[in-house]
Amino acid sequence: MSGNRYDAVVVGAGPNGLAAGITLQRRGLSVLIVEAKETIGGGMRSAELTLPGYVHDVCSAVHPMALMSPFFKSIPLRELGVEFIQPTFAAAHPFDDGNAAILDQSVAKTADSLSVDRSAYMDFMGGLVDIIPDILPDLLGPLTFPKHPLKLANFGLKALPPATWSAGRFKAKEARGLWAGMAAHSIQPLENAATSAFGIMLMAAAHLYGWPIPKRGSQSLADALATYFKSLGGEIRTNFRVGNLNELPASKAILMDVTPRQLVQIAGNELSSSYRSRLQSYRYGAGVFKVDWALEEPIPFTAEACRQAGTVHIGNTIEEIAKYEAGIAKGIHLDKPFVLVAQQSTFDNTRAPEGKHTAWAYCHVPNGSTRDMTAAVEQQVERFAPGFRNLIKGRSTMSPAQMEGYNSNYIGGDINGGIQDIFQLYSRPVLSASPYRTSAKHIYICSSSTPPGGGVHGMCGYHAATQALKDIFKVTNN
Repeated sequence: MSGNRYDAVVVGAGPNGLAAGITLQRRGLSVLIVEAKETIGGGMRSAELTLPGYVHDVCSAVHPMALMSPFFKSIPLRELGVEFIQPTFAAAHPFDDGNAAILDQSVAKTADSLSVDRSAYMDFMGGLVDIIPDILPDLLGPLTFPKHPLKLANFGLKALPPATWSAGRFKAKEARGLWAGMAAHSIQPLENAATSAFGIMLMAAAHLYGWPIPKRGSQSLADALATYFKSLGGEIRTNFRVGNLNELPASKAILMDVTPRQLVQIAGNELSSSYRSRLQSYRYGAGVFKVDWALEEPIPFTAEACRQAGTVHIGNTIEEIAKYEAGIAKGIHLDKPFVLVAQQSTFDNTRAPEGKHTAWAYCHVPNGSTRDMTAAVEQQVERFAPGFRNLIKGRSTMSPAQMEGYNSNYIGGDINGGIQDIFQLYSRPVLSASPYRTSAKHIYICSSSTPPGGGVHGMCGYHAATQALKDIFKVTNN
């Protein structure tokens, strides 16, 4: 291997590719990251999508996992210029009667907003918030023997049931609706096993660290990681689309921040036929239809709590949300989508011209859907914020196909790199003692198609790089 120009090459400069590169470069290796697009960042890119001066996050806007991530905690983000803004409320969930439930950083304040279900919420989340910091390494990594088995078992008892089953502990629409909105981040039917895990993790993240918004856009987080990587001696090349491994410079290890479909296309016969067959059986999940708006004023939500929330979940009751998500899994578009709205400019005045605002939203759709959901999404916002549509100055939409064009990892609009149901939660991309290894000893997969899955946390890249360090470079990442 004396002819190797680099110790390792990482394909893809999203959060996981950057995390992989940093983890390797920290160990004194020479690392090149190549990125197909002109701009690094993957799911963390920001751009003026609607009108000049209006900065929108192209995919990830609010980062519940960023401050929870052990990898991000190891990066001096503040010194690198990243400023996280904490909205008054992490999230709010409005109802047709004009009221709203809130997700506050305080467990007690959240419980207080749920009236009759106050005690039930305290019983449900109070103890989990205490134990989750201890079991985070187990939750945000591959399936291994846990360091705290009893605490993990306590978590599992609440996390493994379907979200619809867990909702039975709550009596009123406020707690049940708030819970459904959190669990619906799983992008699958709420009747599926382990959908409760998604709701728990998001609520716990809010209570422990908040749901922060990066000032000036998510691109600031991507740029900070790139700056840090380069300060360690790493190299990044953009506009470098990889169609075949032969296009890469020689290296001892290749880490691929891609999903199974691209891995098969790029690596080809470097992978064994049996491994390729297993990758080709990998299942992708629902897609998203995204809308960004340039606005004259903030969204005029009827419920005051929604005006103070960084994120608003629009779906009304658990019954309405569950019906919509179940329909999506069957390929059915219903008229009242569950809509996730982010209001960055309400808390970050760098996002729009003085006095103006931006808003970001998406709904789930069947994978590869071609239906224009703009009117349905805007009707849902108008339902809880009368007069909203009169405030729209500019609009940008992205269909599942356009999402995939923006980021080739978003197959059919699937932003999680594959469905994260009970069958693919830890066995992604294949069931293996180390999901980051491939059948080729020098090739690793480090995308969200590996544990712990989707989200801006960098842990997939960190774990893949740690595996490569052990296997090829015979060092441990301590």
